[in-house]
Amino acid sequence: MYTNRIAVENSSKFVDLRSDTVTKPCEKMRKAMAEAEVGDDVYSEDPTINALEERCARLFNKEAALFVVSGTMGNLLSIMSHTQGEGQIIVGLTNHIHRWERGNYARLGRVSATTLKVQEDGTLNLDEIREVTCLGDLHRPQTRVICLENTHNYAGGKVLSKEYMKKVRKLADEFGMKIHLDGARIYNAAMKLNMSLAEITAEADSVQMCFSKGLGAPVGSIIVGTKEFIDIARHDRKALGGGWRQGGILAAAAMYALDIANETIPNDHRRAEYLAKRINEINEKSSRNFFRAETKNITNMVLLTCENGMTPEIVQMAMKEFGVLVMHFDEKRVRMVVHRGIDDESIEKVIVGFQNLVLKN
Repeated sequence: MYTNRIAVENSSKFVDLRSDTVTKPCEKMRKAMAEAEVGDDVYSEDPTINALEERCARLFNKEAALFVVSGTMGNLLSIMSHTQGEGQIIVGLTNHIHRWERGNYARLGRVSATTLKVQEDGTLNLDEIREVTCLGDLHRPQTRVICLENTHNYAGGKVLSKEYMKKVRKLADEFGMKIHLDGARIYNAAMKLNMSLAEITAEADSVQMCFSKGLGAPVGSIIVGTKEFIDIARHDRKALGGGWRQGGILAAAAMYALDIANETIPNDHRRAEYLAKRINEINEKSSRNFFRAETKNITNMVLLTCENGMTPEIVQMAMKEFGVLVMHFDEKRVRMVVHRGIDDESIEKVIVGFQNLVLKN
C-alpha cells in the first residue's frame, strides 16, 4: 500500500509538480472573475455560464454543452445520460473513471462495468472490446457505452490517435454503442496533434473536459453532446446537487483559461519534454541507472520509472528536501505534471534536484 498524496503547509514555497490541479488564478483571471456578469443558473439566467456553454458547444462542434462542478461529475452525468441506469460500460482498468472516481457509475449510475487492460499507448484493444461486448444475452447486461480517456493519465499523458478513434467509432456503430470520451486534458491532446477540439473528438458521442487541469482554472468542467443528452444531464446534475446559482464567477475563469490556452499549453509540453530529456541525460551519466523517464508521445506529464534500488518513496521525499513536490504514482513510478504555474526557472530547479538525488545515492 502506498500514498500518492504528499501534504505540505505552504506549497507556494515549492516547485509543485504533483498535478496541474494545483494552479492558482493569475491577476487577469481574478479580474475576469470579479467582473463577471452573474445570475441564477438553475433558472438558466447566468449570462457568463450561458456564454461558456455556447462557446464550448461551438469548439467541439456539438449541439449543446453543460458546465459542471468537476470532471468526476461530468463523467458520471455522461454515463447516466447514455445508460439511464441500465446495462454496462466498457472501461479501462486504469482509466480515471474506473480507478479514481469511487466507483460512482455503479453506486450512483446503477450500471456495471467490464474492465479491460489499458495498453501502453493509453488505448483499449479493439479485439478485446469486441469480445466483451454483450447484446441480447438474457443473462448479462447489455453493453451501452465505451469509455475512453484522452490524454491518458495512467499512461503518462499519452494521446489517442485520430486513426484509433475512427476504429472505435466503427466498432461502436456496429453494435449500436455510444462513445464517451473522458477528455479531462483533451486540450493538451488537441495541441499535441495540432487539431481542433472538434476534430479530435468528432468520433465521440459525448466529451468531458476539465478547466481545472491543463487549462489552469480553479474549478469546473464542461460536457458536450446532443441537445437531448445535455437535457438529461442537466436534470441529473440537479439531482446530484450540482445546480449552480451565481456560478458565472467560475465560468469567467474558464473563459479566460480558454482565451490563453493556445499560448500556455504548448509551453507546458515543451517544458515537460525538456525535463524528461534532461532527467534521462542525468541518469545516463550515472553508473547506477536509478530512473528512466518516458519521452514518447508525452504532453504535459513526465512519468519516471524507478530502478536498481531507487523507489518512488525515496524520490518523493528527497525531491521535497530539494524544494520540489512530485507524486508517488504507483509502486514503481513517479509522476510530474507541468502546468501554467511552472516556468523555465522552475524546470531548472527540478533538474538540479535530480542531479543532487543521484549524487546522494
